[in-house]
This record gives sequence, structure tokens and C-alpha cells, in this order.
Amino acid sequence: MNTSPPQPPRHQMFATSLANGLLILKSFKVGEPALANREFVERTGLSKATVSRLTYTLGELGFLRYDAEQRRYRLGSATLAAGYPLLASLTIRQVARPFMKALADHARGSVSLGMRDRSHMVYIETCRGHEAIAFRPDIGGSLPLLTTAMGRAWLGGTSDELRRQAVQQIQAEDPGAWKKHRGAVQASLRSLEATGACVARGDWQQDVHAVAVPMQRVVDGETLVFNCGVPAVLLGRRTLETDVGPRLVRMVRDVERAYLAQQRTAH
Repeated sequence: MNTSPPQPPRHQMFATSLANGLLILKSFKVGEPALANREFVERTGLSKATVSRLTYTLGELGFLRYDAEQRRYRLGSATLAAGYPLLASLTIRQVARPFMKALADHARGSVSLGMRDRSHMVYIETCRGHEAIAFRPDIGGSLPLLTTAMGRAWLGGTSDELRRQAVQQIQAEDPGAWKKHRGAVQASLRSLEATGACVARGDWQQDVHAVAVPMQRVVDGETLVFNCGVPAVLLGRRTLETDVGPRLVRMVRDVERAYLAQQRTAH
């Protein structure tokens, strides 16, 4: 019996075939570089015949690569090439990198920059202050909105309309998630208003505590967020609130000023 919440009707302009093809590409997970058609069927809910047509087409276009030895598909180079123009256009990454590296070294953690992807955040830049840390975020990695400092900072830093849309998306995908995390999200938003930063202590990954700050300036139509994640064993009791958090707030303001100066020079 299907117990998933009813989905709103699709707009007449919605291209179902294209959406199904993208579902195939989004089926891959970290640590699973190759998938068979059977696994695509399980993860997308599409029929075997539909999956076969889509994987063949995506393979012909270079978005998938068929591994004949394993009889599985891997992501193709066209998938990587499709995302490059977006990363290249976000010059904020180059501006922010030295500031991020300095804070990562100080905190002995990771400092990352992210943007929203529906009910998740996705990393578009990251710097590590210590190669031995267990948590190693990387460009393209995603993390949930509700349970992370970065996601909660985005909810607090974006417009009322975009926040409403994001919450509706989360409620449609997982009705219980908003009810479970609503109190923690609201507490984070109050912290953001009072201190300029959101803190999450192991809500997503138990052994990693994080603080996040949204940019006040919208970049290319996006609300971007910086976070700093540090292994719990390296943190003092109040380090996030008294040290890393305030430093991250100052870092974000410095990045905003440097980015504005770069934009003025470019024009």
C-alpha cells in the first residue's frame, strides 16, 4: 500500500520524461559508483522498460557510461561537464577561499560554502584545516536542511517566500521530519537573529558540531551559507559560541566586502 503523501498536480509545461531521466542521474550515492537497471527501478519507482530506455539514452548522450564487465552504469563525463558552468560562474568561491582556509586552520575543522538544492544544501566550496579529521565534506556533497547548521542558516537568511516553499517541499517528502525538528529549527533561527549564527551540535553527524552564517548579500539570485564543522573531540564546551561562531560571522562579513570590491573592479 502506498502511504506517501499526495503530490500536487503537475503544471502542463512539466516534462515528465526529462524529470524521469534526472531521477536516474540522482539515484547515485556516495560510495556507490555503479548501479544496475534493477537498482534504478527500486530507487525511482519507474518501470523496467522506462528505466531501460532512459539509461540507454543517457548513455548515448554521455551522462552515463555502461560498464560491460559489471553490467552496471556509472556516471559519465557529460554529467560533470554540465555542472561546471555553474561552479565557474560563482566567483564568490575564489574570493572566499583564503578566508575559509584561515578559519579552517584555526578551528581544526572544515569551512564550507553551500547553496540550496530543494530540501538539501549542496557544497560548492570547502577547505579543510586538518587532513586527519573524519568528516571530509567535498564539492557536490549534499546535506539536509532541517538537521544541519547550514540548512537552518539558509532558512533564516532567505526570503519568507523561499522559506515557505522549502518547508512545503520538506513536508511533502517527509511529513514527520518537520514535526520532529521544528523546535530545533526555530531555536536556531532565534540564535541567528541574536548572534548572527546558527549552531547544530551533532544533529546530523553525532561526532561533528557545526556553526553556520548566511551571506547578507544575494549572489546570482541565491542565498549562500558558510559553515564550519569541527569534530566534537576538538571542541571545548563553549567554543562554538565564544570562538568559532563569532569568527565565522566576521569571516562572512569580510568575504562580502571582498566580493563587493571584486564586482566593482570587474564592472
